[in-house]
Order: sequence, then C-alpha cells, then structure tokens
Amino acid sequence: MEAYNVCVHPRCNSLFLILLAFASITSFANAEIHFHEFVVQATQVKRLCRTQEIITVNGQYPGPTLEVRDGDSLVIKVTNSARYNVTIHWHGVRQRGTPWADGPEYVTQCPIQPGGTYTYRFTIQNQDGTLWWHAHSKWLRATVFGALIIYPKLGTSYPFQTPKLEIPILLGEWWNKDPIDVLRQATFTGAGPAVSDAYTINGQPGDLYRCSSQADMYLHRNADTVKIFVESGDIVHLRIINAALNQQLFFMVADHILTVVGADAAYTKPFTTRTLMLGPGQTTNVLLTADQTPGRYYMAARAYASAQNVPFDNTTATAVLEYISTPCKPNQGFPSIPTLPLLPAYNDTATVTAFLAQFRSPATSNVKVSAGIDENLFFTVGLGLVNCNPGPQCQGPNNNTRFAASMNNVSFVLPTQASLLQAYYQGIPGVFTTDFPAVPPIVFDYTGNVSRALWQPMFGTKLYKVKYGAKVQIVLQDTAISTTESHPVHLHGYQFYIVGQGFGNFDPTQDTANFNLIDPPNRNTVVIPVGGWAAIRFVADNPGVWLMHCHIDAHLTWGFAMAFIVENGAGELQSIEPPPPDLPQC
Repeated sequence: MEAYNVCVHPRCNSLFLILLAFASITSFANAEIHFHEFVVQATQVKRLCRTQEIITVNGQYPGPTLEVRDGDSLVIKVTNSARYNVTIHWHGVRQRGTPWADGPEYVTQCPIQPGGTYTYRFTIQNQDGTLWWHAHSKWLRATVFGALIIYPKLGTSYPFQTPKLEIPILLGEWWNKDPIDVLRQATFTGAGPAVSDAYTINGQPGDLYRCSSQADMYLHRNADTVKIFVESGDIVHLRIINAALNQQLFFMVADHILTVVGADAAYTKPFTTRTLMLGPGQTTNVLLTADQTPGRYYMAARAYASAQNVPFDNTTATAVLEYISTPCKPNQGFPSIPTLPLLPAYNDTATVTAFLAQFRSPATSNVKVSAGIDENLFFTVGLGLVNCNPGPQCQGPNNNTRFAASMNNVSFVLPTQASLLQAYYQGIPGVFTTDFPAVPPIVFDYTGNVSRALWQPMFGTKLYKVKYGAKVQIVLQDTAISTTESHPVHLHGYQFYIVGQGFGNFDPTQDTANFNLIDPPNRNTVVIPVGGWAAIRFVADNPGVWLMHCHIDAHLTWGFAMAFIVENGAGELQSIEPPPPDLPQC
C-alpha cells in the first residue's frame, strides 16, 4: 500500500494539515489513516468462453479488498480512466460529518468524469464487521465493487471464537455484454432488462457453466473456479456480500452448518442455518467449522425470485471448499467431484422468512429503540407502468407502456445540473422540492387487486425534511401494482433497527403491538417481504442529504428512491462542512 500526496489542489493545504493533526491525535489510540489509489479503467477479462472489456478498479474483478479497524480513516483517490462517468459509494459507512464522501451520483456529488479525479475522505466510527464499496453510477456496479472489512479496535476481540481463516465471499452477476448497453436497451424500450448470463463467486462463475466441460468437472481442471482450502477442525470466518446488480441470492455450503454472527457491520445473536439469503447490498458474517469427512464441497449461490412471471437468471454459481487431506479417487489419481448442496426452490419464500426471522441484536449491543416516535412515515413501494406513445420506445409488459417504480406514487428523478447535497448546501433553486409525501396520497388495498388507475406514478425530485434528533419510524409497504415482489431497501448514512416484518397490508394497531423493541436486528439494508411490509426505526442524528432506494439497480433506474434532508440541531441550511475543493462539478 503506497501513500501519495492527498491534496493536489492549492486550497487543500488546510485540510491536509487537519488530516495530519488528526493522525497525530488518533495515533495515541492506535487508529490509522489508510491511503489508497483507485484507477477506474477498462480491462480485458475472459468468462464463459468469451473475452470482453469490463470496467474495473486497478484492473481487478472484483476490486481491491480494503482492510481497516474500527476508528481508522480512509483517504482514497479515485482517478477515472474509463469512458463512463463514475462515483464510488462506501456501502454502509455512516459518513458521520462526511456526507460529501457518500458517493451516489447527483445525490452527494456530481460524477467523476472521464479523466477526472476525486479524493474520498472518511472515518469508520463504531462499526465492526463486513461492508463493501461499489460504483454508484448507472450500472457500473456490475463490475466495480469490492469488500470493506472492518476489524475490531486493537485490544478488543470478536464476541465469538477466533477463526483460523477469514475469507470474503462476494456474490456477483455477469453479463456477456457491457452492462451499460443492457441498461441502455432497457431504458430505450421501457421493458425489463435482459437477465444476466451467470452469477459469480469472487468473480468466477464456477464449474456449472459453459467452459466447464464434464471432463473438466471430473478432473477439476477448471482453474477459474474459486477454491478455498481448509484443514479438518478449522474455524472459517466467511464474510459474504451480495454484490449482484438485480438479484437476491440463496447461498449454501454443501453438508456444512453455518453460524451467523453478524450482518451489515453489526454483530447478531449467533444462530445456525444451512441456507442464507442475501438481498443485493446486504452482508452476512458466518462461521463454518470444517467438521465433515475430508473431501470437496461446493459453495453455491442461485436466485431467490419472488415476483411472479418475471424472467430471471436460473443458473447456479459455485466455488469449492476443499479439505487439504482429501484423498484421491480410488485407482484414478484425482479428487472426487464436489458435493453440491440442495438449494431451495427459486420462489421459496418460507425459507427466506424463517431465515430472516432469526436475526436479533446481541445483549451486549446496548439496543436503544425508543417507544416514542416523532416522524411516523408510511411508504408504499413497488413497480408501475407509464403510458407512452406506440413505437420501439414503448415495449413494457402491456401495449404502449413502459416500466416505472415509485415510493408513495413518486417516481424519483435525479437532477443533472447539481447534486442534491450541493443544491441544499448552496441554496440552488429549482433542483428539488421538499414535499415528498409522508403517507400515500391515496389509501387502497395495497396487496390486493389494485385498480389500473393507480398504476401510473408521478415523476419528481421530491425530498423529505427531518429535524435533527427526530425519532423516525418508516413502514415500507410492498404493493401489487404490476406484481408483488421482495425489495431490498438501503438507507444511506444510517444504521436502523428492523422492528417488524409481515405479510399483507400493515395494520398500525395489531402489527405495532407485536414490534420487537428489545433486540431487533441492526441493518443498513432491509428486505421487504413479497406482498408484505417492514418497519424500521432510527434517530436522525447525522446531518446531510441521504438517499433511500431499492438496491435492485433496475428498480432504482426506474425511480424506486427518495431522499431525506437531515438538518443540524439549529435547523440551519448550511448544517455541514463545506464541500471539498476537488468535488466534481456537473
């Protein structure tokens, strides 16, 4: 890891001195500043028998793994040598006091244009576990992503047995074409995007795809399949990240039980399971004990597809867990075929529900969920259809329609002349309004037979203002507009408690009475049950402009998003530090 001059702009000298002072102060507490350079560039790679050009960071797919401790700071200079605009989001980092570093394009910054640079500066504060980073510009996240591992502070340890091995497992999605072209085609026609050609584990599809012939499977000559070697008795810490662009995923390791110990950089009460399900954006930490007969076992990932009659990639990605002492196949001199786990059915919502219901915060996490609420918000979410003129740009599921998505019937439109945070800070008029509705404009049977008159949302850049320190509850209600579907919803700038989940329409009397206010799980991305609802709570103590959106990027593209403005304690407009001098301009 090579350091470099952080501040290349003349006005940056004061910030550099502040960083040096910060380094000298925090060194007493063993905190460190980590310097990295990210070069976003085109790279030739080969997958599924094809060589194609993808966008990477430093020529790596997945990108570099960042390893820090709680309390450390990161200074990451991003140079855009690719042909597309780009930003980088540090998914799950709360960015307390550093909202300019959050990364979603046109929300906290304008994109870094080809040939441009921007330096992200932020500190990890009271977070420990697994997060990740990814592009937050159009569909570049398909190949521009990597792990962000946060170890405990020096002098502290995990609240579980120290593992012998720690391995990040990044689940991804692969197209045999430029994902930006897939996005452009879907945007042009208004129809759903082409489904992916494969899933990946640490960048590789594994043995069950083309270029993995039957002979290769028997001999295991597929050098591109990820292999993890263990010894009998090893405790292995798997840090699993769903970096897939559009798909929720099941994950299993054949014949092995997994002990869940954390999720989204927060510890959980340990529980055992054979099957994980992660929505895009979610992370899950598990312990695996190598306690099976020495052999070779597949790790496998495939789709959880909750929407009815919606195309999806039904393939399976694999990696191999191999015991070092595995004997060769008798009389043949090569290892046996790995055991494949019996994955759930693609639409197995019961398994997903049972898995998610087991998440609880540990007793040591000092859970503080207030019974009182200052902002009680109710957001309907889902897909809709927009009427359009006949022609090639009107190929949605019904004649003369195109897909749209919305929250409370508002389909979110990103600005282009300035980022939302910049417009908020500098008082630039005409970029956004602050009239995002706190409740749906029309009350209806959300998960029943919805009238077609309610299928078409309105478009706008509407934000919702929250006072600093407000106790916020949001109920996210799936709808049957177009189709019910499970949605992974991510809130930038905050961790929140999931106090309740259920199916059907949310009942504020009966369901609220059953909320878990004792040990609810602490997450940054919540999975809304298909045809159901999820309730989250947090305290609005982090000033800035923060995006909330579905982490299925097709849905975000269609407008499944909104944003909060959280002002400081005095309610002042300029409630944060000024933008850094190298902040990209639109």
